[in-house]
Amino acid sequence: MVQRFDGRVAVITGGGSGIGLATARRLASEGAKVVIADVDAAAGKAAADEVPGEFVATDVTSETQVAALFDGTAEKYGSLDVAFNNAGISPPDDDSILTTGLDAWKKVQEVNLTSVYLCCKYAIPHMRRQGKGSIVNTASFVAVMGAATSQISYTASKGGVLAMTRELGVQFAREGIRVNALCPGPVNTPLLRELFAKDPERAARRLVHVPMGRFAEATEIAAAVAFLASDDASFITASQFLVDGGISGAYVTPL
Repeated sequence: MVQRFDGRVAVITGGGSGIGLATARRLASEGAKVVIADVDAAAGKAAADEVPGEFVATDVTSETQVAALFDGTAEKYGSLDVAFNNAGISPPDDDSILTTGLDAWKKVQEVNLTSVYLCCKYAIPHMRRQGKGSIVNTASFVAVMGAATSQISYTASKGGVLAMTRELGVQFAREGIRVNALCPGPVNTPLLRELFAKDPERAARRLVHVPMGRFAEATEIAAAVAFLASDDASFITASQFLVDGGISGAYVTPL
C-alpha cells in the first residue's frame, strides 16, 4: 500500500463504525496517525485498538468537546492534516415533512449539520497555522437529488453540509486548505441495514434506482475519502464528490 499519509495526523468523527471505521483502517494502512472520535465509547475504543489509533470520546454536538478534540490532537501530535467530519444519524422518526416533528428535525440538524460546522470551525485554525490541510465533510447524494421516500431533515442537513463545504473550500483555498464534500450513495453499513431490515419495500424502492444494482461497500467510500484527503487531489476543493453507483446520472436503470 502506498504511504500517502506517512507522518500525517487524521481526525475521524463517527469513526467507530461504518464509513468512519473503514476510513480509519484505510488511512492508517497508508501511514496516518488516526484519532477516532465517537459518542459510542465501546465502538470507538474497539476501532482505535484495531487500527491502531487513539480514541477520544466526543459528542460532536458539543462545542467544548469538539474544540477539545481538535486542540488536543494538534497539541499531542504537532499537526492536524486531515479532518474527516463524518458523524451522522438517520433516525426512523425523520420521515415526510407532514409527519416529522420539530424535535426530530432539530436532532438531525444538530448531529448532521451543526457538528460539521463545529468541526470545521475548530480544525481550520490549526490548518491555517501550518499552511495546509484537507477537510472532507460527509454529505450525501440526496444533497443533489430529491426522493419521494423522504427523510426531510436528513436531506436538508446534507444539503447544508454541501453548501457550507463549497463556501469553506473557496474561502480558504489560497491558504492551502482544501475542503470537499463526499456525497455517497446508499452504503452497506449497520445503519442502512437496520433501517432497511425494518422496511424491505423501502429498500427495494431505493435499490432499483442504482445503475450498478447494489449498494456501496464502506471500503469503497473510504477509498474516495483517502483520495480526497491525499495530495493526489491537490487541485480539488469546494467540490461535491459523488460516489453513488451512478444514481445521480440515471433516468432509467438497466433491467
